[in-house]
Amino acid sequence: MPIRDLKDQISRLPEQPGVYLYVNRAGETVYVGKARSLRDRVRSYLTAHGASPRTDALLDEADRLEVIVTDSVVEALALENHLIKQRAPKYNVLLRDDKNYPYLRLTTSEAFPKVVVARRVERDGDVYAGPFLPAAFARRTMSLTHRLFGIRSCNEVITGKRDRPCLEYDIKRCLAPCVDSICSPDEYARAVDDTRLFLAGRNDELVDHLQERMREAAEAERFEQAAQLRDAIRTVETLRDRQQKMATAHLGDRDVFGVKTGVEGASVLVFQVRTGRVIDRVELATEVRATRGTAAEAEVLQAAVQQLYEDQVPPPEVHLPMALDGAEPIEEWLSDRAGRRVRLVVPKRGDKRGLLELAARNAALAYDARFNETGAAHYDALDLLRVALGLPTLPRRIECFDISTIQGRETVASLVVCEDGRMRRGEYRKYRIRHSAFDARRSALDEHFLDDFAAMRQVVTRRYRKVLEDGGPFPDLVLIDGGKGQLSAAYEGLRDLGLENLVAVGLAKREELIVTRDRDEPLALPTESAALHLLQRIRDEAHRVALTFHRRARAMRDLRSELEAIRGIGPRRRKALLVRFGSVAGVRRATREELTATVGAHAADAILAHFVATSGG
Repeated sequence: MPIRDLKDQISRLPEQPGVYLYVNRAGETVYVGKARSLRDRVRSYLTAHGASPRTDALLDEADRLEVIVTDSVVEALALENHLIKQRAPKYNVLLRDDKNYPYLRLTTSEAFPKVVVARRVERDGDVYAGPFLPAAFARRTMSLTHRLFGIRSCNEVITGKRDRPCLEYDIKRCLAPCVDSICSPDEYARAVDDTRLFLAGRNDELVDHLQERMREAAEAERFEQAAQLRDAIRTVETLRDRQQKMATAHLGDRDVFGVKTGVEGASVLVFQVRTGRVIDRVELATEVRATRGTAAEAEVLQAAVQQLYEDQVPPPEVHLPMALDGAEPIEEWLSDRAGRRVRLVVPKRGDKRGLLELAARNAALAYDARFNETGAAHYDALDLLRVALGLPTLPRRIECFDISTIQGRETVASLVVCEDGRMRRGEYRKYRIRHSAFDARRSALDEHFLDDFAAMRQVVTRRYRKVLEDGGPFPDLVLIDGGKGQLSAAYEGLRDLGLENLVAVGLAKREELIVTRDRDEPLALPTESAALHLLQRIRDEAHRVALTFHRRARAMRDLRSELEAIRGIGPRRRKALLVRFGSVAGVRRATREELTATVGAHAADAILAHFVATSGG
């Protein structure tokens, strides 16, 4: 195992905090991790083989170890986040939102801020809100800030010295800070504050501010301004009333995490609660395959917390369904990012626990929608099959062969592929058996069965010669529709290519027994076994594909044999007749005009004369 070659280097690692990186032969970083003590953490990998398929794959691929020493675990955590984001190692859990919903950015770093759409959150001092889903909602909200508060939409450098405002002021969509006699910096700053409250979802506080300013405008007899503020209040109140009713006054500001892991990957659902109201949800997902269980969920959850708050400022509390290992440095890192204390909390009862369970149910729904949880049932079947056949790994990729023939004529074969319990139709293959390959295997005593075995050997050889040329992918299990003879023929084909280490089994149709190379007696699985049902489904699909292809080949043969007897009808005209009429019967029923339009008058006369002669007319 390559990790053993690093044993001497690991023994010399310092007992200090830091980050370690595993690199493969190609120089690619395949895993990044942090540690309180680099020597202790990395040394644990020497005995980690067998912990999970992902860990085994990592240990088999790792060729080189690199370490970076830091002053504290918090610095190591921040550096780990940066390296994972920068290098995207394939064995790290890297969560992402494939939909890439937009944010709204209030450019408070400018003297006269504006609201623009942003695709990512930057640490530039501006205010970000979102993500918005659907994406069109972001632009509608941005337009609302222009109409309600008069926030500018132009890219002009504002000095206040412009002679006259633009059309946006005339249609009441901008306060015109470009003309200082119309809008002073203080007045525009109040509009920016209102916009900030609006984007943060603090609508109750915003309504109070607007009502106070409306009363002041009315008392000063600025009735037009008071009417505009009144309309803004009504709009904000309407939006507030339409918001989700999932609100509890004492919940305050917090984020609530739900997680669902499975064989296909993981989904994380985050409810963002502000002033006791759920104002948004963030959905993250990863396709890094994980096992189910508390340990896998904790790993995904920790990655989600670190990666989400790499781009966002965390609230005072983050609610999690379980405690994280090394929670203290994570809290310290989050507090440093927020500029105040941030706590990781695991609620046990009450409304807080209820919202946590709701987030978990939503995460499960998100997982089902993304990955289709029927994969979990497939995983159980594959695991049962692994145990029954004594396979070293889960048979994620199964390739199945079937032969279809009638008395050795028009022999064809099919290959179907099943990956993680799902049929991969795009990888199906159909083969016409080359009869020259039968000559060395024919026997006057038992011609039919030897032809069947030779066909299996030929198609297996052709398939895996191509796989060798392409460099994979190789199957974890080869399934043969047939018994001991067909299985032996398949192994002969694999042996010709030096691939006899691939595992192949046969599934006999009548008894539904599994035939293996290493067992004298066939293996009988219980009739209710999910593993047997999976093999039967794959075998039946291969049989369906082979039979359909064989029927089509027979139809082509019949058409060719009938038309080949007609003088003047060569391969090109036979193909034209097949395309136009579909069968010999179709050609026989065709009129002279239809035949003439297809192959010409002379050939049409020859076809009609042939059918008249053969029918005895």
